Amino acid sequence: MTDITADVVERELRPALFKGWRRKCPNCGNGPLLKGYLKVRDTCSVCREDFTPQRADDGPAYLTILIVGHLMAPLLHIVFVTWRPEPLIMFTIFAVGCVALSLYLLPRFKGVVVAFQWARRMHGFGAKAP
Repeated sequence: MTDITADVVERELRPALFKGWRRKCPNCGNGPLLKGYLKVRDTCSVCREDFTPQRADDGPAYLTILIVGHLMAPLLHIVFVTWRPEPLIMFTIFAVGCVALSLYLLPRFKGVVVAFQWARRMHGFGAKAP
C-alpha cells in the first residue's frame, strides 16, 4: 500500500497568510492575487498557480465586520465618555473611520482567506493537474 501523503508537499501556513495579506500569490509571493478590488485572478501571472478552486464567499466580509466593530465600538465609547463631542461631529469622524478601515481590510482579508484555503489544500487546491 502506498503512502498518499508522500506525494504531497507540505505548504507552510504562515508565509502563505502573509503573502495573502499582501494580496500576492500564496505560492510564489510575486504575482498579484487580485485583479481589481476584490476579484480573484483565475491563475497567477508569474507561477501559473490555479486559483479557480477558491471559495472565499462571505468570509472576508465577516472578518472585516468583526475587526472593525471590535476596534471602533470601544474607541467610540472612550471618545464619547472622555470628550463628549457633538453627535454630528462624532458620527462623521467614526463613519469615515469605519468606511476607510473596512475598505483597507476587505481585500487583505480576501487574500488571507484564499491563501488559507491554498495552504490547507481546500476545495480542490491540492488536486493534481490532469
